[in-house]
Amino acid sequence: MVREWLPDPPARVLELGCGPLGGLVPMLLGAGYEAIGVDPAAPEGEEFRRVEFERLEPVGPLDAVVASASLHHVADPASVLDRVARLLEPTGRVIVVEWDWQAFDRSTAEWCFRRLGPDPGGGEHEHQHDDWLRRHRDEWQASGAPWHEYLAAWATRERIHPAGTLLRLLDERFRRERLETGPYFFADLPGTTQAEERAAIDAGEIRATRIDVVGRPR
Repeated sequence: MVREWLPDPPARVLELGCGPLGGLVPMLLGAGYEAIGVDPAAPEGEEFRRVEFERLEPVGPLDAVVASASLHHVADPASVLDRVARLLEPTGRVIVVEWDWQAFDRSTAEWCFRRLGPDPGGGEHEHQHDDWLRRHRDEWQASGAPWHEYLAAWATRERIHPAGTLLRLLDERFRRERLETGPYFFADLPGTTQAEERAAIDAGEIRATRIDVVGRPR
């Protein structure tokens, strides 16, 4: 989805929240883009900035800003998106992949938990893609609370922004070119494909928790 909406290389692209592995930046550089990744935990290298986006020294103008599962973590999404809009060229794009935690209902959670497979030995889940889902399963079971109460308490504690809030803030600053929902968990469920998760969504077994948004500055 990101590749589909990017301008042609060598456009200037910034990834907001590239993570400790560099996110999409290595692939963007390999495709001929002038790319940088911004994250307090970013890898070392001249193409990365180890800082919060809000404290990033000016780098604009940019042709695209990509934010993949990162906006729901930022302290102040309104100020972050204000800055994204200022850094973008008038013809630039913001490309967002987000997670709608409020759609992560009990049926969806249990569908994921059934696909985790056996726990690894030793009681530690070292560097497993499904760590976060295992933690939710274990902490929910230990809490004794209904799933929706457990999840809401977790989101409040971790300051996870609702997808509806992020969509509203995006629409206030960008002219929407794309809005779609779809599979999110398959990448963290070994043996589960994107097509299988899509089929479960289409059958009404689970809810779609991924949201793709593309927009241009207003």
